[in-house]
Amino acid sequence: MPRKKKSVSKEQSSFETTAAFAFTPYKTKRGEKYMNEKQVAHFREILNAWRKQLMEEVDRTLDHMQDDAASFPDPNDRATQESEFTLELRTRDRERKLIKKINESLSMLDLGEYGYCEACGVDIGIQRLEARPTATLCIDCKILDEIREKQRA
Repeated sequence: MPRKKKSVSKEQSSFETTAAFAFTPYKTKRGEKYMNEKQVAHFREILNAWRKQLMEEVDRTLDHMQDDAASFPDPNDRATQESEFTLELRTRDRERKLIKKINESLSMLDLGEYGYCEACGVDIGIQRLEARPTATLCIDCKILDEIREKQRA
């Protein structure tokens, strides 16, 4: 007996997850100008949502560390807790740096410079920016940058 397919709305099926949150991918129209008002609004929404999510994580971490801060009599338990806190703080430090990049991207949006490669000036591309909203290099320049980095190592 054949199974019935679940009915999924067009909106539900078009969501993709990037940077641990969902957004609707931007559909470019033929002849549409790159980084027009709609695209700028689309990326502003993505960047603000990502920043908000990261800030909520920071708040959760602070609450968690304050709630779980206990003085364990057993040295092993104390060491485990300190190790967990260290790992969590390292993660939050990476996220702090990411928030800084997000803020820089939002500033670039305000200046009208977002979405263009800082090395060669060409369009970075909608799909690349959706995959990596803080990208500052086009794919070609990024590849060259990585090759140079490998040669230095």
